[in-house]
Amino acid sequence: MAGETAFWDAVDALRAQRGRYAREAYGFVVAALGATVQTLPAERRADTAARHLTGQELLAGVIGLARREFGPMAPTVFGEWGVRTSADVGEIVFELVGCGQLSARPEDTLDDFRGGPDLLRELARDTARTGPEGGRPS
Repeated sequence: MAGETAFWDAVDALRAQRGRYAREAYGFVVAALGATVQTLPAERRADTAARHLTGQELLAGVIGLARREFGPMAPTVFGEWGVRTSADVGEIVFELVGCGQLSARPEDTLDDFRGGPDLLRELARDTARTGPEGGRPS
């Protein structure tokens, strides 16, 4: 519980300084990180160096979790949170790195996220093809 409190205190401090993204966006990115790591093969999860996600892997995890959690409302939710592009996810990650809530390798940069898909476009494209349960619309 203390770790969770420290996380939200750090998020609140970041938001007081910058205020660009909704509080929930930070929690969602960390949840997507955890969910994505859990999908890795066991041998990769066991090796702390190999467990490190690339920006593109995390982006795929964010998109996947958003689809599962929010379905066709994902673009709206992300828009409300101020998260509109892949670069926004990177900004959140590096803000959390900067305050000690996440770690990064020296070679990790914001550019790792800038090459990814436009989040809102990707979520809207996917939800237009599928219904709320992930199947075809009726």
